[in-house]
Amino acid sequence: MKLESIILLKEPHKSFILFHETQPFSSWHSHPEYELVLILKGKGKRMVGDHIDRFKEEDLVLVGSNLPHEWLCDSEFYDNPDRFQGEAIVYQFSIDFLGNEFFEIFENRHLKLLLENSSRGIKFEGKSKRQIMSIMTQSLKRDEIDQVYSLFSIFRILAKTTEFNLLATPGFMGTFHNQGSEAMRKALEYIFTNFHKKITVKEMLKITNTANSSFCRSFRKCYRVTFKEFLTNARIGYSCVLLKDNTLSISQIAYSCGFENISNFNRQFKKIKGLTPSQFQDILVTKKSVAINEK
Repeated sequence: MKLESIILLKEPHKSFILFHETQPFSSWHSHPEYELVLILKGKGKRMVGDHIDRFKEEDLVLVGSNLPHEWLCDSEFYDNPDRFQGEAIVYQFSIDFLGNEFFEIFENRHLKLLLENSSRGIKFEGKSKRQIMSIMTQSLKRDEIDQVYSLFSIFRILAKTTEFNLLATPGFMGTFHNQGSEAMRKALEYIFTNFHKKITVKEMLKITNTANSSFCRSFRKCYRVTFKEFLTNARIGYSCVLLKDNTLSISQIAYSCGFENISNFNRQFKKIKGLTPSQFQDILVTKKSVAINEK
């Protein structure tokens, strides 16, 4: 799947975008604007850079400028023939929408640092998330003046919070936008949007328009591992998310992540994680039980 570069439509008299999304969420794409996304209804697979995870209601993520991303809802949210059943609130703004100096003033140094870190994608948690969620849901009901100051209120929280996790790996954007690696970007995009399916080297050669030896050499140079190692790691990484979610059987998880049989899944999982999927899940269940008992 090709990475789309989306040009966002902003009303001429407004400096930023605030909208209530009720249409199917955009596929793998990027844009220069920063984007703060709150999921109201929906669950499925979220991809931000090279980070793959599950999302559900109340998922709150800040996506940095030009960082590829996608929220892909599970099939049940497309079952209604009348309309898509997912729902989100989205703020989008450019780095200079308040002028060239706003994020450069000394008092905004913490906010500026957080925006810089959003080049990896930021998932918010805890009290900060709840405060931002409340502001975002109320903003839809307010007039344009109050919406501006609501965004300032969000900035105030972002400038002070430590309740967040960075998503993509530190070197992702530098590698992804490296000059002269268009073929490798296509390879990466295809892997992240299709890792749950069977992917062959032959397909990758066609997508990247390269020869076998050239593709293998360039991929390893760019991403420090072979194509097959990268693909397997992406699949195992997502399987850990599904094992934590604990709603599918281990065999269902194996097939959902692109493994053709359970034995290969078990073998690859143990090779990378040092234990079997069932052992990994048992540890998660034990930790969850301990956390509940400690409350």
